[in-house]
Amino acid sequence: MSDSHSSQSFETVAIHAGNTADPLTGAVVPPIYQVSTYKQDGVGGLRGGYEYSRSANPTRTALEENLAALEGGRRGLAFASGLAAEDCLLRALLAPGDHVVIPDDAYGGTFRLFAKVVSRWGVDWSVANTSDPAAVRAALTPKTKAVWVETPSNPLLGITDIAAVARVAHEAGARLVVDNTFASPYLQQPLALGADVVVHSMTKYMGGHSDVVGGALVVDDDALGEELAYHQNAMGAVAGPFDSWLVLRGVKTLAVRMDRHSENATRIAEMLTSHARVTNVFYPGLASHPGHEIAAKQMKAFGGMVSFQVEGGEEAAVEVCNRARLFTLGESLGGVESLIEHPGRMTHASVAGSALEVPADLVRLSVGIEAVDDLLADLKQALG
Repeated sequence: MSDSHSSQSFETVAIHAGNTADPLTGAVVPPIYQVSTYKQDGVGGLRGGYEYSRSANPTRTALEENLAALEGGRRGLAFASGLAAEDCLLRALLAPGDHVVIPDDAYGGTFRLFAKVVSRWGVDWSVANTSDPAAVRAALTPKTKAVWVETPSNPLLGITDIAAVARVAHEAGARLVVDNTFASPYLQQPLALGADVVVHSMTKYMGGHSDVVGGALVVDDDALGEELAYHQNAMGAVAGPFDSWLVLRGVKTLAVRMDRHSENATRIAEMLTSHARVTNVFYPGLASHPGHEIAAKQMKAFGGMVSFQVEGGEEAAVEVCNRARLFTLGESLGGVESLIEHPGRMTHASVAGSALEVPADLVRLSVGIEAVDDLLADLKQALG
């Protein structure tokens, strides 16, 4: 976090970092600079460093400053999507012959990026249970350049001890990458726990309103930040000015939204544990969750994502998804409205038949900020 914000609370930083009043009009919200190019004061005479909006745009700059402050980092970078951010990171960090350890419970899109895209240009990868530092250590090779972690993970809400796995990675000369999408920077600060890079799908909790697609990288190393910025510009999958503005707007309410998401999800997880048709509940806020103690140590609260298994197998799980009314059947997560989905047929269809295949009877919830009693009633009727 920059020195100007280092002593301020998260809620204050979320509203003010990068959000300086417009010097021309005094507008308290940064303008949307919907522009591709900029007038130069003579050849090479750039105003504020802006020449072309792929390289830099004032609205995106405001967001990137905000992102760095929220994660306590030195450099934030905004992209057109979460996968665009991941792709840029992998191409900056890796070369043919390198190796990466990925979670055995990774987001389907991340798995597809490794299995179908990155592997084609000579990068090797292997799967490990990142909840177990010993399993991560066993998966390392002399060519391992990065360990990739999601915590909580998608969709089984696995918890990784970030500090412990950071030590394992660093002992091997590898960097630790943490996908912080499910937690958001309000609930968890991976850089402070030893991570080298934080990844976000800003589409989710950062934007918070299901109206924008975006991705982010945050680092606390100036040299790595410059390397990533070079690749961001060279590859070009940057966040546009309007998308950047939407995320900036969403971030201002991130703290209050995450508090409500977490409160609602806790109530729902507790109800599901006692429901006759539910065979297993995945939520790190439950004392029965194997990662509960670590989550309580490294997270401020436990987030808004809940997954559960249903008695009766795949068709029963699909039926629950179809019967829900207040929970909207849809992919993605992190919006103010509640969503329900069947990972095996929807978000994680790409891992079918692999070591990452998810249970067929699994249902995933993105718990919104509606009145929790209404959400509970809807789930009960959907379960029947």
